[in-house]
Amino acid sequence: MRKFILVAPALFTACSTAPAAIPAHGERPGHVCRSDGLGRFVGRTATPELGAEMLGASEAGTIRWVPFGAMITMDFSASRLTVRLDQQGRVASASCG
Repeated sequence: MRKFILVAPALFTACSTAPAAIPAHGERPGHVCRSDGLGRFVGRTATPELGAEMLGASEAGTIRWVPFGAMITMDFSASRLTVRLDQQGRVASASCG
């Protein structure tokens, strides 16, 4: 029992301070996605270069690739570009959120 009492404050201290959020790879905080003009990417094969081009065109902060048939959360993020892919790995649709 005595050992637990000595360790307990350390455990509570560790839980009380949460680390700062680490941005996802390539995330650009503060950006708001714009969906106008994203239709031009439909039918193109998904590549890192295409992703960078789509991020630039949409001004989004992050990109979320959604493989064909995958389920995703419905939470909305104004800075995120969501790109749905078809069975061949080509862009089927792109939208903000």
